[in-house]
Amino acid sequence: MTQLRADGKHFQLLNEEIHACMDTDIELTGCMGQRYIASGLSGKHLRIHGTPGNALGAYLDGTQIETCGNAQDATGDTMNAGQITIAGSSGDATGYAMRGGRIFVRGNVGYRAGIHMKAYQEKVPVIIVGGETGCFLGEYQAGGLIVVLGLNTSGKAPVDAFCATGMHGGSIFLRSDVLPDDLPDQVVAHRAEKADLEVIRPHVHDFCAAFGLDENAVMDHPFYCLKPNTNNPYKQLYTQN
Repeated sequence: MTQLRADGKHFQLLNEEIHACMDTDIELTGCMGQRYIASGLSGKHLRIHGTPGNALGAYLDGTQIETCGNAQDATGDTMNAGQITIAGSSGDATGYAMRGGRIFVRGNVGYRAGIHMKAYQEKVPVIIVGGETGCFLGEYQAGGLIVVLGLNTSGKAPVDAFCATGMHGGSIFLRSDVLPDDLPDQVVAHRAEKADLEVIRPHVHDFCAAFGLDENAVMDHPFYCLKPNTNNPYKQLYTQN
């Protein structure tokens, strides 16, 4: 394992060092808000101590990133493959335009997580949030899978306002006894059944393994599944001239 220090380095220099490192196993210490860490990186395992800045793992193409604390905005922006695991919380637009790979966040995420997520052929991006999300979760979601576990939430849905606004593909699973009270008409929700849960179980298994959680305890709880309403699609909201 190669150890690199980020203390006070400009993000461009730091990223050049990460990309140039011949070792596939890298430990980064002293991270203090440097942006674009591991942008476009493939084939490596990066463990980060400190707080990476915006766009951690942007365009990621196969690298495994572990962040021991929190991450800022746009984590996994347009990532293509690989995995980002965050032991703390993540900021706004986590998984923005994500098109492959997985993001695991043990804590909460901010606004617009999963905005413009998409899937293509064998690529199905996945975001799992252990806590809660801010407003506009899955906004304009076109594909992929979002799971919000709400592990410290009770009596309310683990998402804030405007969940699934503009959603026209993919699915969202909420571990909750109740649904948000403001879901748009263009989204349908149903209590997840066994077949639904089998879709998320392999990912939840890996999430629980990453953070030392009891998978059975996590899965032994009601889930709701949200999907686009094909009988009332968003295209009806637009006009053509």
